[in-house]
Amino acid sequence: MWEILKQAGLDPAPERASTTWADFLRSQADAMLAGDFIETVTLSGQRQYILAGIEHTTRRVRVLGTTAHPSASWVIQAVRNLVMDLDDAGCRARFLLRDRDGKFPALMNEILAEAGIKAVPPVSGCRG
Repeated sequence: MWEILKQAGLDPAPERASTTWADFLRSQADAMLAGDFIETVTLSGQRQYILAGIEHTTRRVRVLGTTAHPSASWVIQAVRNLVMDLDDAGCRARFLLRDRDGKFPALMNEILAEAGIKAVPPVSGCRG
């Protein structure tokens, strides 16, 4: 976009010239959530997967559940619960940042989309 404006001889709006990337991200924080699995081992040696989300504005961490076997149906139910919780809390999230973990079923994106939230996996080739 910058190149198009420059070629047309248009300068950026005055307030745009002073906006930093950090300012931009802070202004968008209320629209962003991030979600991921945390893997842990209990004292008895059992492996557990914890699905958690964080609201970027408040930095509130939501533990969506824990299981030894994160099946697609378990993840789907956790995401449905998250959508209801966000709605009850009046959260205006529009994006859920996540990785490409195979534990995230495709149906999850559809459930989020119905709630007005777009699941955003990393760009192909990026590692995070």
